[in-house]
Parts: sequence; structure tokens; C-alpha cells
Amino acid sequence: MSTVGGDALGRPGPQTGAGAPALPGGLSALSWIVSDADTGEVLAAQNPHWALPPASTLKTLFADTVLPKFPQDTTHKVVESDFDGMGAGSSEVGVMPGQTYSVADLWLGVFLRSGNDAVHVLAAMNGGVAATVQQMQARADALGAKDTHVVTPDGYDMPGQVSSAYDLTLFARDGLKNPVFAKDCGTAIAKFPGGPSTKGKPFEIDNTNRLLTGFDGVGGRYAGLLGVKNGYTTNAGNTVIEAAHRDGRTLLVTVMNPQNHAYAEVYHEARALLDWGFAADGHTQPLGTLDATKSTSTDATRPSAPAKPGGASAGTWPAASSKPAGSSTTTYAAAGVAAALVAGTAGALVRRRRRRRP
Repeated sequence: MSTVGGDALGRPGPQTGAGAPALPGGLSALSWIVSDADTGEVLAAQNPHWALPPASTLKTLFADTVLPKFPQDTTHKVVESDFDGMGAGSSEVGVMPGQTYSVADLWLGVFLRSGNDAVHVLAAMNGGVAATVQQMQARADALGAKDTHVVTPDGYDMPGQVSSAYDLTLFARDGLKNPVFAKDCGTAIAKFPGGPSTKGKPFEIDNTNRLLTGFDGVGGRYAGLLGVKNGYTTNAGNTVIEAAHRDGRTLLVTVMNPQNHAYAEVYHEARALLDWGFAADGHTQPLGTLDATKSTSTDATRPSAPAKPGGASAGTWPAASSKPAGSSTTTYAAAGVAAALVAGTAGALVRRRRRRRP
């Protein structure tokens, strides 16, 4: 594996820094990473540079690349060719040819419903799929995401399309600097423009990130969750990137492909790693860094014994303001907005809402 971010990040198996508490039991993901978003310190990881299919978590890189391009109030009348290249069986939010949508609506479709239809419309507006993929690869390279090879803009399974827990964390960390990204990825429920079957009336869309909504047996909404992105494909299995803020700290956790196939397992492992991270942050030596230009002493790191099963809207973001993940600290302009949006809808998340299609 690559050693970008520190030698310990290239070692196989679970790794923590000196003084770290024991890792949660029962972790089964092929790859995961826990990091402090503000300092860039990596607190723990397992195979963080394994190149694996990312599924829809790759939409974070799509957003990093395309979100700055268009003002939120830009409108676009959808044509059938906008969907060219969209994979069979793709997740959709319900974008309809012949209707006009705002860019703001399309991004809600991307973040909340992981809509490949919304992705492809935005990609068409951006010059097409091929141009967008090329730009996404360039953006990944600029962020130091050397494990990532982009083939599609939406994360749909394609030969050669891979990323890593480390790289996906870079994309989320960079994205959260953008107020629109932060707001949308932290929105639990929204309205989406309707179609003929709804007589033009907007319909409700719920975020598919269950730690954000608390839906479907994940133990409720995770306190302080800012959101980010989840995904699933046949090749990738379940993947998720989560960000949460507590007591002045913002943590990022990325989990890829749990081998325990119990229902909602990816969320249970992400929850356990967030809990561990908040307990460990500030009390352990860092394992590595998200700021790849920094060096990290390997003297402060140690391998960990494997965990035992069963154990305990803000306008556009100018491209010129996009900072690589190499800055030593990160300011999340919309973290408070995103958290407030989640908190404001928490009382309404009493039962699972059914998605209504146009």
C-alpha cells in the first residue's frame, strides 16, 4: 500500500497511535480510517490506502469538482440525452426530461437520494461525462488522492474505478469547506420538484445516510453528525463517509465494505469508530496525517491487535477559494448550518418516510 500521509498508513491491518484506547470489537470492514478534520491527524486506520470500488461515496469528488461551476439559482431544461451513459439500475431521484430544474434542486438530488440522474444532468451541463471525469481525476490529483482512478462521475461500478478510505476522506474534508456542500450533505429531508404523476407538486426526499436520519434500525441519529455520503454497489459493498462535531472537534470516519453482512452494518461500524475517535482524540499520538506534505514520526505509532468479533445556501464556491487538503487547519463555514438543519428536522424523524416518486 501507499505510505502517503505516514509510513504506518502503509502497514496492513488495524493501526493506532501510541496511547490509543482499544479499538471497538467486531470491526469487519476491509478498509477504514478515523481522522481529525481540523488538524488533519489520522487517529486510527486499517488498510486506508487499499484501492477499492467506492460506490456513491465518489460523488463527494464529483461535488468537489463541479459544485463551484454553477450558481445555485442557475436553471436547466432537461433533455433525454442528458442521461447518456447512466448505468442500468442506477439510483435516481426522479429527474424528468422536459422539466426545468435549478442547480440547487439537482444537488439536493445528488446528496440526499444519491441520484445518478441528477449527477448526469449536472455532468451534461459541465461539458459531458468524459470532460467531467477528466476534471474529477485532475481534482483528485490536486488533493493528493493518489489511490483514486475515476471512470464514471457517479461511482457506478466500472472496471478500474477505485478509490480508498484515505482518498475519500480527503474529498469529504475538502468538500466540507464549501458551505453548499456542507448544507446539502447535512440535510435530512427536502422537497424535490414534482412531475406528471404528482401533478407538478413537489415531493419529499429523505437522505439515504441513516446515521443522519436515524432511520431503519441504526440506533437513532448520531449526535453531532454533519453528514457526508453513503453508497452501495455490488462490487463495492456498503461504503460510507461520516463527519461529526462534538466539544470543539470535528471527526471524519470512512468505512469501506464490511464483511459482516448484517443489516446496516456499515453504519454500526461507522458509529463505533466515531465514538472511539471522540474518546481517543487528544489522548493519543497521531498515526499519520491527511496533510500529505507533513511528515509523521513512526516512533509514535504501533500496530494494533485485530479487533475480536463480538467485542466490546450560501451561493457558489469560487474555484480560486478551493484549498487543497494540505492546510494545517480547516474552517467549515457551514458546519453550524448543517448541524442546525439536522437538529431542526430530528423531531420529524419519528418513523421511516416512504419515498414518493414523481
